[in-house]
Amino acid sequence: MYRKHNKALTVYARQLRQGMTQEERKLWYEFLRGYPVRFLRQKVIGQYIVDFYCAQAGLVLEVDGGQHYEEENLISDKVRSLVLRQYGLAVLRFTNLEIKQNFSGVCEAIELLLKERIEKKKPNPTAAAAAPPFDKGGKEDRLHKGGIVNEQRDFCRRD
Repeated sequence: MYRKHNKALTVYARQLRQGMTQEERKLWYEFLRGYPVRFLRQKVIGQYIVDFYCAQAGLVLEVDGGQHYEEENLISDKVRSLVLRQYGLAVLRFTNLEIKQNFSGVCEAIELLLKERIEKKKPNPTAAAAAPPFDKGGKEDRLHKGGIVNEQRDFCRRD
């Protein structure tokens, strides 16, 4: 799905990178910055600015403060996650408290989903050879569906 870059948000994204929260800073400097798979901070995707983005895995990480649990913001976050999933992205959310109290668990959850997403994106020559061609009814089996498993974890929300 095409996602036009909203250039009007670029300046604001730069400001957000300079003013990261304590929890975003911890996740960035203690884990993501040196990770072997490249992450970007405060990346503009469509009409949104996401906290962290990994293009190789099609993964968005969001760090949610207390304001995200107010009813209006919960709805807004659901819509945002739905739009991002329509782009073929997975969204993984962590609370500030999870980053403070269970940082190793947060890092482990990110690593697990990263590996899963990257493995799914690798071409499988055996499966491609065995799959019927598109014009023979195999289209649905071979197309990547943008949704993710609605799995609950104790230490994060996987939207």
